[in-house]
Order: sequence, then structure tokens, then C-alpha cells
Amino acid sequence: MVLMVSEEVREASDARRPVVALESTIIAHGLPRPRNLQVALELEDAVRREGAVPATVAVLDGHPRVGLDKEQLERVANEDGIRKLGHRDLPLAVAAGVSGATTVSATAQLAALAGIRVFATGGLGGVHREWTVTQDESADLGLLARTRITVVCAGVKSILDVPATLQRLETLGVAVAGYGTDRFPGFYLSDSGHPVDWRLDTPAQVADVMRAQDALDAPGAALIVANPVPEAEQLDPELHARVLADALRACAEQGVTGQSVTPFLLDYLVRHTDGASLSANLAAVRGNVRLAARIATAWTRG
Repeated sequence: MVLMVSEEVREASDARRPVVALESTIIAHGLPRPRNLQVALELEDAVRREGAVPATVAVLDGHPRVGLDKEQLERVANEDGIRKLGHRDLPLAVAAGVSGATTVSATAQLAALAGIRVFATGGLGGVHREWTVTQDESADLGLLARTRITVVCAGVKSILDVPATLQRLETLGVAVAGYGTDRFPGFYLSDSGHPVDWRLDTPAQVADVMRAQDALDAPGAALIVANPVPEAEQLDPELHARVLADALRACAEQGVTGQSVTPFLLDYLVRHTDGASLSANLAAVRGNVRLAARIATAWTRG
């Protein structure tokens, strides 16, 4: 597999300037056109305004790319047939010469291969509800257990089993810290209802943990920085609880299973909150991108 790193990202990495990896699934599969391209450009611009270089990750014509130009971003946003690629799909996509948007796991793998240490996303995948029956768990967790990267996220998607996901991360040896909070955020919500064991309050503190990981020569696992969406921009908790309960019922009644569950529930939330869940999602992503850029800056200053 030939990893293609853009000239801008390569030069920044060589000069030890801050770089932030960004996933592309939100562009190809998370937002409607043309808003998806507008958001992609906005997120890259947010990274630049914080003094860092954005590195959006995707696979185009079988070539894994870290850092996209505007034309390539437009392809991911507008081209029909763009697949959704997890890390398990990368060899198949490369061999078949197809194009695809990268999920958290694929983005983390390719970013780490390119030497990028900080990655911003919306929310992680995790352990699904009814796990004891379905054994359904996101590939994100296993990949993060063996990849040295710092992931800034708004927790895990609230449609998942949050306490089981936190337990699974502990079992896998993935460090989790709340940013400016002792509570684990719930993606659309500032507080999932569950605590975290560690709290970090500044980008410099996060960078210190990253350096300690290296100094201890710890196993190659990720550091998750759980950054809550501001309370003023979160989805109303009562609306969230009501609509999610309805969505889970509808999912069961319609026999939706497997990989179809997550997109079904997320789409249901968007439609039945009049887009408020999407607004909270975007608010979380914007905040994560800005924080990731500040962490990358603190990291490169060490």
C-alpha cells in the first residue's frame, strides 16, 4: 500500500509544525450535499485559524491519501459511489482501486502511518445496545487499542451502550480523559451520565500525557480526549431521551439489524428533532477540531 501524503502535510510534519487529521466519512455519508463540502472546508479552515495544518484522510482510486486539495475534497463530497471504509476495508479498497471515505478506525490507522499524532472527529463508535445478543461492537475500539494517536471527540454516540463502551475501553487499555470535565460526554449531550477517571484542562496537559506515553514506552494505544459539546449547543436532553426511545422502538419493529442500525437511528434523530441533533453534532465537531489544533500545537512545542 502506497500512502500518499500531500506536500503541505509532509512539509509541516518534517518541520515539526502542528498537523491535525480529519476523517472524511462525515463529508461523504454524514451530511447532505452541498452542505457537506461547505462543512469540510469550514473544518479545515478552523484548523488553519488555530495555526495548524489540516490533513483530511480518504482513499481515491485505490490510493490512501493524507491531506486533500480542494478538488479532491469535492470528489469525496459530490462523487456517487464513494464507499465507507473502515480499517479492515483498506487492503480491499487499495487492491480494487476504489474510492472511499474513511471512518474513525481507517483515519486513525492512515494518520498514524503518516506520523500524525492528533486526530479530531465527532463521536467514537462503541459497544452497541443488546451486545449480549448481537455481539455488535465498533471496530474503532480494537484499532485504537493498538494505535498511538490522540483522538479528540465528543464521547461516543449516545445511541450506543455508553457504560459498556467505557468498560471495553478500560479492558483494552485505552486511556480516556475528560477535557475540562469529570463527566464523559454523550456526543449530542454534554454529559452522558457517566464519570471519567481523569480530567485534563489545557492543551499543554494533554501534550504532557502524550509525551509520558512515549517516555514510558507504553503499548501503542490511543489517548481519548473527551471534549463535551457546550451546554448551550447540546441537544435538549428531554427531547433526546424521548426521540431516542422512539427510534429504538422503530428499529426493533422494522427489524433493522447489524450495520444498518446506526445509520437508521442517526437518521431518525435528525428527522424527529427537526435537525437539532445535526446542529449539536456539528457544534461538537467544530469544537473538537479547534481543540485538536491547539493540542497539536502544544505537542510540537515540546
